[in-house]
Amino acid sequence: MNVDELLAKAKKPSADAMKLHPFYRGKVETALKCTVRSFNDFAIWYTPGVAAPCRAIQADQELVYEYTNKWNTVIVVSDGTRVLGLGDIGPKAGLPVMEGKALLYKYLGGVDGIAIMLNTKDPDAIINTVLMLQPGFGGVNLEDISQPKCFYILDTLREKAEIPVWHDDQQGTATVTLAGLINALKVVGKKKEDVKVAFIGCGASNVAISRLIFGWGVNPANCIMVDTKGILGKHRKDLEMRKAEFKDKWKLCNTTNAEGREGDIPEAMKGADVTIALSKSGPGVLQAEWVKTMAKDAILFACANPVPEIWPWEAKEAGAVVVATGRSDFPNQVNNSLGFPGIFRGTLDVRARTITDEMCYAAADALANHVGSDLSAEHILPNMDDWEVFPREAAAVAMKAQEQGLARIETTYEKEFENAKRIIKRSRDLTQMMMKNGFIPEAPESEGEHPMDLQTLESAY
Repeated sequence: MNVDELLAKAKKPSADAMKLHPFYRGKVETALKCTVRSFNDFAIWYTPGVAAPCRAIQADQELVYEYTNKWNTVIVVSDGTRVLGLGDIGPKAGLPVMEGKALLYKYLGGVDGIAIMLNTKDPDAIINTVLMLQPGFGGVNLEDISQPKCFYILDTLREKAEIPVWHDDQQGTATVTLAGLINALKVVGKKKEDVKVAFIGCGASNVAISRLIFGWGVNPANCIMVDTKGILGKHRKDLEMRKAEFKDKWKLCNTTNAEGREGDIPEAMKGADVTIALSKSGPGVLQAEWVKTMAKDAILFACANPVPEIWPWEAKEAGAVVVATGRSDFPNQVNNSLGFPGIFRGTLDVRARTITDEMCYAAADALANHVGSDLSAEHILPNMDDWEVFPREAAAVAMKAQEQGLARIETTYEKEFENAKRIIKRSRDLTQMMMKNGFIPEAPESEGEHPMDLQTLESAY
């Protein structure tokens, strides 16, 4: 393809989305999972029969997981203040993204996701709302909440909630990025202890990514973080003055950038083995001439959505060996969609109390190892249509939760793998059956082409 064709391909998902969203008027709906053989069954599912399981749950609260769908339901909670590369667009405008998240939860993980949009920006109000909602759900996925409040909200809820709470922009993106880095370093033959990493963007995603990557063994002193005001370091008096508010950033000022570099993105990328960008939607945020100043056999993750900071073909021409983006219509998709469906599947199946960094490491290893002998510069992570990766993540996470004493249910790797595989396959088969039988109508064709497939649709989220 020439550049014009590549650009046209890159723009097509947005054009298709504007046609298909109003066609379907939403992406998820409520469906029954129990039989209705006759209207007499209503006496079982509702009054008077339903009183019996209610009394049983009153006597033993854990039975709510056995008698209701709490065991398999996650709420996707957002205030719409940090949506994709769009920023603060509000809860109504953010709803299509959260519905898309629920779609991916169901199709890729067999998890019932429900979008909850909150008409408040107050972090304490968000915390209190989630705590009030938790009796009816098995887990919480915080999504697209601006920083620094997103850190406070996650930390507080993980401390106070009785169900697992996860911020996908932090933990999910970090897990998949680490998996991609594990394999990218294998491709170029570099050791984690030696590499220099430039993190472009210092929002929730890159703060969490850096934490996992440093915990994995990359030396933070060799790494440089860049926010909207430049390189982080001890020279950043603006952050020192507000270190109580931006405690994560100030910590990074004191643990990274041992060279004491100052400046902006071009200075941060000089000599870097790896650049991990999650900043603002591009293109043009990263320049080809900056990529040329990176170390030999450079790795570049340009993961802003919906458009990467630099087009992958431009980065390749500038000398990067491994290039990844957050989109499925380019090679090497580094996107949290590869992580959260399987991670929450395993978390829910063993009824884990929380999701730890160690569980994320287990998921990252499962993701990286699943590529196997197919590993190459153009294939550092599984594709989302390689769906067996999700039950493998689920099993790895479930085992780690048990090892850490966080699981309420004990199982084996083999049993959880088969259980997760069965649940996910049911969800996929159900979707295909509804499409085949017209319960999900076929979308109108666009310009003589078949409308985008599921994998392309996923790239928007």
